[in-house]
Amino acid sequence: MLPRPIVQTHAGVQVVRDDLLPGGTKMRAIVALMQHAGAGTEFVYASPAQGYAQLALAHCARMLGHRATVFTAARKQQHPLTLAAAQAGAKVVPVSCGYLSVVQARARAYATEQRARLVSFGAEDALCMQAIAAAARSTGLDPAEVWSVAGSGVLTRALQQAWPQARFVAVVVGKQGCDTGRARRIIHPLPFERHAKVLPPFPSAPGYDAKAWEYIRAEAAPGAVFWNVGA
Repeated sequence: MLPRPIVQTHAGVQVVRDDLLPGGTKMRAIVALMQHAGAGTEFVYASPAQGYAQLALAHCARMLGHRATVFTAARKQQHPLTLAAAQAGAKVVPVSCGYLSVVQARARAYATEQRARLVSFGAEDALCMQAIAAAARSTGLDPAEVWSVAGSGVLTRALQQAWPQARFVAVVVGKQGCDTGRARRIIHPLPFERHAKVLPPFPSAPGYDAKAWEYIRAEAAPGAVFWNVGA
């Protein structure tokens, strides 16, 4: 249903360009949840303002004929990803006093009341991870070393399923307690909302994926794979 990931080489690194999908890698995860749901099903997600899954949810819902509802912290000016999700058809519900725990509680209550499908944080679901792993295997790559950025940790754990013999490095942004499986962890010092100081030579989300590039340039082995979620 979604195209196979495109791989390009930049500075000796094999870059998986999932930023070429309108909603990034999370589309691969969320399509797996949506594709067997009845027409017009409403899917609900509690998103950090900077989260990419809100945009993926909107694009997947539009593609498959479902409805997307995104709960996120109220801001004076909505984050560009939230605006893009709304433009793609999502209903956005701003939550005042928007700690993520509060946003998640509001989303859960709404989903129960409306009998809607609640998507877990980061699309933390076995089916979602299997879909990402299948996409990784479809590239034909057999990497010795794999880099990614970790917010929820779902991506690196899915890639570990795809390439069980590889070494993994996860650059952690945001939630430092996320589960990154057997990956070596690098905690990025900048807050989640701050942009990377060193940007890669391809489109990459400046507050998320791009934060791995300074470490990749310094430490990655030749031929390493970097999975770029979005831009």
